[in-house]
Amino acid sequence: MALSPSPQQRKDRMVAFGFANRDIAFAVGVTLVLGMLFVPLPPVLLDFGLAVSLALSVLILMVALWIPRPLDFNSFPTLLLVVTMLRLSLNVASTRLILSEGHTGSGAAGDVIEGFSRFIVSGNFVIGIVVFAILVVINFIVITKGSTRIAEVSARFSLDAMPGKQMAVDADLGAGLIDEAEARRRRKELEDETGFFGAMDGASKFVRGDAVAGIIITLINVIGGILIGVVQHGMGVGAAANVYTVLTIGDGLVSQIPALIVSLAAGLIVTKGGTVGAANEAVLQQLGRFPKALYMAAGLLLGIGFLPGFPLGIFIVMAVMLAGLGYFVQQQGWAAVEAENVATSQADAAAAESSRDDIAETLRLDDLRLDLGTKSLRQLFARDFGFVLPAVRIKDEASLPANGYAISVQGVHTARGEVKPREMMVLNPSEAPLDLPGARTTDPTFGLEAVWVDAERAAEAETLGCTVVDPESVLTTHLTEVIKQHMPELLTYGATQGLIDGLAREYQKLVSDISTNSPTILVQHVLQALLTERVSIRNLPLIVEAIAEASRNSANVTTITEHVRKRLSNQICQAMTDPTGFVSVITMSSDWESEFNAAVRISGDERNFLMSPERVQDFILEARKEIQKFAQRDEWPALMVSPEVRSFVRSMLERVSPVTQVISHSEIHRKASLRTVATIGG
Repeated sequence: MALSPSPQQRKDRMVAFGFANRDIAFAVGVTLVLGMLFVPLPPVLLDFGLAVSLALSVLILMVALWIPRPLDFNSFPTLLLVVTMLRLSLNVASTRLILSEGHTGSGAAGDVIEGFSRFIVSGNFVIGIVVFAILVVINFIVITKGSTRIAEVSARFSLDAMPGKQMAVDADLGAGLIDEAEARRRRKELEDETGFFGAMDGASKFVRGDAVAGIIITLINVIGGILIGVVQHGMGVGAAANVYTVLTIGDGLVSQIPALIVSLAAGLIVTKGGTVGAANEAVLQQLGRFPKALYMAAGLLLGIGFLPGFPLGIFIVMAVMLAGLGYFVQQQGWAAVEAENVATSQADAAAAESSRDDIAETLRLDDLRLDLGTKSLRQLFARDFGFVLPAVRIKDEASLPANGYAISVQGVHTARGEVKPREMMVLNPSEAPLDLPGARTTDPTFGLEAVWVDAERAAEAETLGCTVVDPESVLTTHLTEVIKQHMPELLTYGATQGLIDGLAREYQKLVSDISTNSPTILVQHVLQALLTERVSIRNLPLIVEAIAEASRNSANVTTITEHVRKRLSNQICQAMTDPTGFVSVITMSSDWESEFNAAVRISGDERNFLMSPERVQDFILEARKEIQKFAQRDEWPALMVSPEVRSFVRSMLERVSPVTQVISHSEIHRKASLRTVATIGG
């Protein structure tokens, strides 16, 4: 048998249902407000409606006093329209009761109107008219007119300043001071601010119109009530004027007091401007910055009090209060300065403690640790290539030898090596055999013959002119070279998008305007082509400009890349300049130049290279012979060719000597100084 819910459970369910259907409740409330314009209300419901109107106006005033910023109450224009419509509907309902039941006495329009007429008007309609007129003047001429003017100016200035503020947000985003999320938040705030002040400009007209409507309704009630009382109910002119005027003034006061409160709230919101904080905090904080002003005001009041005919006691009390407030504010200021000094001292102490913690961390011994130059590597690649190196993961692998290691790129083993933790690797730059006792090996990075020796033998090897490398450097150097070889593969679509997102906003817009269906893919392919030849992509804005220029005439990645290289001519030449200020180059003989140029076939946007495999092999052998002469001295001059064949020559030498740069005549910067060191086929 199911148990019936308890009264408390039914109450909780009703509350939960009400909260879950707030939108329906609000729509029903607005419909009821409109219904009061046409449906007669009994005095009890009119009293309830007037109490709700008064409560809402006080609530709005309190919120306006406590909000930190005007935008925190951006629903105010909508709420103002609803509240104004509520007051006008109640005015219509009360007018209907006054004109139809006013002859019955002062309680014809409900207890609230009667209470206002007795308490404020004191039953004397002349006093009521004077009080009502004063309230209308205060509301209509002073508060409403001033609020309307401020709202108009704020809306105009906010709209005029919006482009400049948006440019400032874009500038901060481009400078890297803020991220994209913060930029979106600021833009949304600017849009909300403009919309809010524009809405406030229109909403202020509601208040102004409400005041005008109150005056008109009051005149209609007085004149119409006297006519109805005299003509229909046979009342005397004096009696009718007294009854209907008292009721009308009471009704007008019930409407004008909430209207005055709401107008004050609107004035507080629009005059707040850019001040942050509740109204009391903002005003008192700014007044309290100048305690001397409070002392001067206290002295002035005291002087006025001693003038003949002035109440000295009242002015003395006020002067003492202002002087006491000034002293309190001054003490608060000193306390704030002292607190700031203490906070600064604590920050300095924390920094010193952090420094001591760093020293302690340095002295602390880890139970198990592997040090790699990951941070140095990331800085190296960011500085030299403009390439953001992904994080290097280190893990144990049981299948490797005890001292072995393997380097994987995107899940594929690309290099292996072996290091001896307590020994040093000795490399002999010359081709003479190493006559040192130790384990013979091969340098994993460059394939040179090497020997693992102990520390004592390492010192002896240095005196013989050999290169001595510690195990950590062997591993780090190998990792560096592997990364250099695989930079194009590591520059994924996501990494490319990250580089583009780091550009200034105007360059991001330029990327989106590139003449292709997938601009990010095109940028990725061009950057990969540059990294393949170890050309830095750090000057990404210039690269994007060059891609946008070339993509208008061609969609071929090779053609676009060649154009980008021309724009990067200064950077390319600077990277190849030796300490003496020259760019060392190897040229091709005129025969080879002619043969290569004749082998190029251009068909529209495509270029093909037609040369027999035998002649290609002959060229590779001759080029390798000249390159190795300099490689033995660790010198790597560039091979200079014509622009039409540069990409094809690079493809031939890629497997033979990937370190050798291949440049075209158009990539030689006008300020570069060339020095020809050899000629292929010469």
